[in-house]
Amino acid sequence: MPAQALFIQIMPKEVSKCVENGEKVTLIDVREPFEHQIARLNGSELIPMKTLVENLSRFEELAGEATLVVYCHHGIRSLNAVSWLRDRGILNCQSLAGGIDRWSLEIDSNIPRY
Repeated sequence: MPAQALFIQIMPKEVSKCVENGEKVTLIDVREPFEHQIARLNGSELIPMKTLVENLSRFEELAGEATLVVYCHHGIRSLNAVSWLRDRGILNCQSLAGGIDRWSLEIDSNIPRY
């Protein structure tokens, strides 16, 4: 767990900088598999929103190794997922503000928008 509380959301530019600096960040995609096929962030793990409960131990494991950055299409589902995870004691997680759509606009225009 981090020394100080993390904001519930993180901006794409902040995540990109963390990745570039080699900080321990795990990207979690909570969208549906068909969305993940259309567009995804390199190295992200797909854990669809509807499977959060059954994957709680996976989140606990991942959060023990790195900060979790959870994303979806526009940032609503991921914000709900992070809120749910934090309610269950997984505090080392943040929602990607604006989701993969904002990432495509601000960081990597090669990622398809849909």
